[in-house]
Amino acid sequence: MAILKEKDFGTPKPKADETVKVEIDGFEVEVAAGSSVMRAASEVGIDIPKLCATDSLNPFGSCRLCLVEVEGRKGTPASCTTPVAEGMKIFTQTPRLEKLRRGVMELYISDHPLDCLTCAANGDCELQDMAGSVGLRDVRYGYEGANHFDAEKDQSNPYFTFDPTKCIVCSRCVRACDEVQGTLALTIDGRGFDSKVAVGGQDFFSSECVSCGACVQACPTATLQENSVIEHGTPDRTVLTTCAYCGVGCSFKAEMKGDQVIRMVPYKDGKANHGHSCVKGRFAWGYATHNDRITKPMIREKITDPWREVSWEEAISFSAERLKKAQAEHGVKAIGGITSSRCTAEEVWVVQKTIRAAFGNNNVDTCARVCHSPTGYGLNQTFGTSAGTQDFDSVEEADVIIVIGANPTDAHPVFASQMKRRLREGAKLIVVDPRKIDLVKSAHIEADHHLALKPGTNVAIVNALAHVIAKEGLIDEAFVQERCDLQSLNEWRNFILDEVNSPEAIAQESGVDADAIRAAARLYATGGNAAIYYGLGVTEHSQGSTMVMGMANLAMATGNIGRRGVGVNPLRGQNNVQGSCDMGSFPHELPGYRSVADDAVRGTFETAWQRELDSVPGYRIPNMFDEAIAGKYKGMYVQGEDIAQSDPNTLHVEEALKALDILIVQDLFLNETARFAHVFLPGTSFLEKDGTFINAERRINRVRPVMKSATGLEEWEVTQRLANAMGYTEMNYSNAAQIMDEIAALTPTFAGVSFKRLDETGSVQWPCNDAAPDGTPIMHEERFVRGKGAFIVTEYVPTTEKTNRKFPLILTTGRILSQYNVGAQTRRTDNVDWWEEDVLEIHPSDAEAKGIRDGHWVSIRSRKGETTLRAQISERMAPGVVYTTFHHPESGANVITTENSDWATNCPEYKVTAVEVTPANHKSEWQEHYALETPSLRKIAQKAPVEPAE
Repeated sequence: MAILKEKDFGTPKPKADETVKVEIDGFEVEVAAGSSVMRAASEVGIDIPKLCATDSLNPFGSCRLCLVEVEGRKGTPASCTTPVAEGMKIFTQTPRLEKLRRGVMELYISDHPLDCLTCAANGDCELQDMAGSVGLRDVRYGYEGANHFDAEKDQSNPYFTFDPTKCIVCSRCVRACDEVQGTLALTIDGRGFDSKVAVGGQDFFSSECVSCGACVQACPTATLQENSVIEHGTPDRTVLTTCAYCGVGCSFKAEMKGDQVIRMVPYKDGKANHGHSCVKGRFAWGYATHNDRITKPMIREKITDPWREVSWEEAISFSAERLKKAQAEHGVKAIGGITSSRCTAEEVWVVQKTIRAAFGNNNVDTCARVCHSPTGYGLNQTFGTSAGTQDFDSVEEADVIIVIGANPTDAHPVFASQMKRRLREGAKLIVVDPRKIDLVKSAHIEADHHLALKPGTNVAIVNALAHVIAKEGLIDEAFVQERCDLQSLNEWRNFILDEVNSPEAIAQESGVDADAIRAAARLYATGGNAAIYYGLGVTEHSQGSTMVMGMANLAMATGNIGRRGVGVNPLRGQNNVQGSCDMGSFPHELPGYRSVADDAVRGTFETAWQRELDSVPGYRIPNMFDEAIAGKYKGMYVQGEDIAQSDPNTLHVEEALKALDILIVQDLFLNETARFAHVFLPGTSFLEKDGTFINAERRINRVRPVMKSATGLEEWEVTQRLANAMGYTEMNYSNAAQIMDEIAALTPTFAGVSFKRLDETGSVQWPCNDAAPDGTPIMHEERFVRGKGAFIVTEYVPTTEKTNRKFPLILTTGRILSQYNVGAQTRRTDNVDWWEEDVLEIHPSDAEAKGIRDGHWVSIRSRKGETTLRAQISERMAPGVVYTTFHHPESGANVITTENSDWATNCPEYKVTAVEVTPANHKSEWQEHYALETPSLRKIAQKAPVEPAE
């Protein structure tokens, strides 16, 4: 495939439905009302020269290159800022215009280095293209006199270089930072000839720049250029694929030379990202070819033995024999597995199918258990389906936005930029979070209400909001009477009106002022279209499922469901969390969220898979650990997850893993879990995968292989070989498309999905079937999936994790922009330049009381364990609350988290841990043990191959 050049229409597409007729260079055309002259011309194939204009930014009109003549008007207006009008006659190419454009180009080129042959953007430079377009052949002014050729390069950013000698001050980078990203890190400093692009800090790295790449993408010259292009040259072919980081699911153009990725460019037609990106998706893909990657299978008899590199055949045979031995000695339910939210839907499907059909039980679970399982349970109980209600674009029509327990600017930055654009247009914002996240106050953004609740009191707050709405007569009675189950409504109404749920009663428990709760409730109920967006700060609690149902109650009570601009929207943490759940990765549910106990549903799968399936739910992840320690669960297949780092109460997890007779880890790197493994099956990066990811808005996106698998096999093929070795020979796919065909055949919500369909349309949101052939952007428009919406009584039950004199502070956890999840990918990129270690944020008053100084080591001790981090004194946290991330394994954040979990789903309560924090001058016992056991993952990888494969 050749390089894919997306057409740039110069200005954004207008949203008007009306059209007007105009004449352009003698051709009569009909275009959307509100179109610029430039866009109208471009749509009919007439490209007007431009430099400051691009269709991802609002018209600016500064370069004066896109001048046109309009019959009946004086002068030569800029086509980018001139809207079309009915009957307008436009001329884009006249002798007068030619002369003016050449004159403008002469001025640009007179202060631009003439090094095109050695420039990194040679052949990919809009200035170069425009010089040719206007017929520039000479510069009458010469090249002497004042210029900017002595300006110094800024090479502080690890991913791109800023060369001001080549800047034409078109302001595209500044506008992209403002209009697309919303960070406003760039500005134009000075006036006239002294104008220049400037950053707020000393350089790009030290400024507020978040390295999203919007400025690099917008730059029409080599002023802002990817270092990979400078080093390797311009790419020559394109493969469209999907980012493998968070749940936004951004579409990218992987631009290649041979089998080498030169750059990842966000795809303009990507329905989730519309041509935008973040630092991770745009730049942090180098881990795929990192030296730490293991590409050969390895085995060992005992976890104290060195690894031995073997053939695929020997590794799979060894795995199958050990698994069968465990079952022979301990029963059919003595083995199971965990699917990955980083793998494709097709890879996940094959793993859960292998466990059910080859292992003969339902002992399958997924990492979604430890993040968003309450979402599935809560939304299914209330609405009838286990997924969010809206597409991302719906936020553009929201008048009130509630962000609860989520930090979009760090964890879902591309969607956060879209949300910020809406906020700057006037939407109101309510933030419910114990921490002052960036959305509370940042450039041109300030929350109308910040409910800084005490961790663990989410349900109390949502009940108080509902209490105000019910008591003040703000329930949308017409909606609830028509769309909801009235018996459940009356029960809920009686419950929520109880004074125990009043803001005054909740204020002391939650730490949020009663008046603030009332004001937020009134705004949500009366402010127009109101949307809720939430994250792990909602679900990772002992009452996570209760809270999800509480938010659903709130949306139904106010009629904020079933149309654009509203809804209950989970922000999924990993790229395929939604997909791993959809594919049947839970021990009690088959694909499509259907019970394993349903004889009819199970029969359908038994017929297709030619195997009798177990009707009894299997073990959840916590049960697997407990049963392993009890000696009843002896074998586990872990696909693409690092449970020894990501799961709570690390010491308990390690004890369980040590008790296994056979642990099979399938991943890119020797992770923390691999320390306890007997088999390591190398996995594939997203650049090698063929399949689909399903994002937080239920969008099924194609993932296409950019390069050949470094392991020689696709991941689903490895799993299939394991199933065959276990005796299940009926599994015999030859490609990933066949797996999707089976998914569609057995899962009603996917009935209309195929690779062919996705390749033709780009993406589609499930349900996609005969009832919704084009997919479903908005759920529950006419009726809820379950029929009538069900209100659920959401009694607030305080967490059992309490502070006391011994453990006086509450620890809560989260993510940082530059790092991702357990850091296995981002720590192997230059993103470590921004965040090289996890730190503990602590309020100044708590730090002073405990004699803690900024940047010094502190010990964090809970009822479960102890670790040591550097302190970062910050007023982001309220007094009494401390915060850390979990991106670095040596930090041991989950050594101190408890085994508390959600009552309905066993999702761990990561967000509430009682701790003591004291100054420290030593590492914790766990960290000393970790350092001895794991000198570095790199060293393990280096010593791994002892014997070469035959």
